[in-house]
Amino acid sequence: MALCCPEGVWRELEGPQLGGDWQFYLEVAGFSIYRLYRQESCLYEYKIYGTFSDCSPELYVAVYMDLEYRKQWDNYVKELCEQDCDGRKVIYWEVKYPFLMSNRDYVYVRERHDLDINERKIWVIVAKSVQGLPAKSGIIRVEDYHQTLALEGDGKQGTKVFMHYFDNPGGMIPTFLVNWAAKTGVPSFLKDLQTACANYPAYCKKSGK
Repeated sequence: MALCCPEGVWRELEGPQLGGDWQFYLEVAGFSIYRLYRQESCLYEYKIYGTFSDCSPELYVAVYMDLEYRKQWDNYVKELCEQDCDGRKVIYWEVKYPFLMSNRDYVYVRERHDLDINERKIWVIVAKSVQGLPAKSGIIRVEDYHQTLALEGDGKQGTKVFMHYFDNPGGMIPTFLVNWAAKTGVPSFLKDLQTACANYPAYCKKSGK
């Protein structure tokens, strides 16, 4: 399955593209978060806009694409690896859930697109859940997941960031709890990612990359 770079997604870096029923949700750590209600799942998809002022886009992309490094900084990762599936490469990702709740896992494909738009260097990373690997006992497979990330330099030392994502964890979790977890989890992830960017050079030196 080949993923296309979403047409015009880079325009989100110039300002929010919020047609339809998108609503402002919250602002945290310099990031603005908008959400759109999805009637069929009673969940929200999200658009996130902001800037990492002390992380270059090249560094951000390197950190985001490095699966081995994510095991070091993301405490929710139980397993994360690339596998062969029907002649293609897919990523398997198991996420730790709180006590008395089943872990979730994802099977998805991911592509990086390096773009030159009117002499602007822009990176777009697209991920989408796919079928393929067999389910594991006691773990709930997330069947509906997608994420698009667009990045470019802010003209200084930082990175302008746009993220669009949806994640339906399935199972018997009340929708209000899923939506609450998204509200708290997104800011936490952004903070952890910023710390991971700062620590990446030391990690590469230690690991010999």
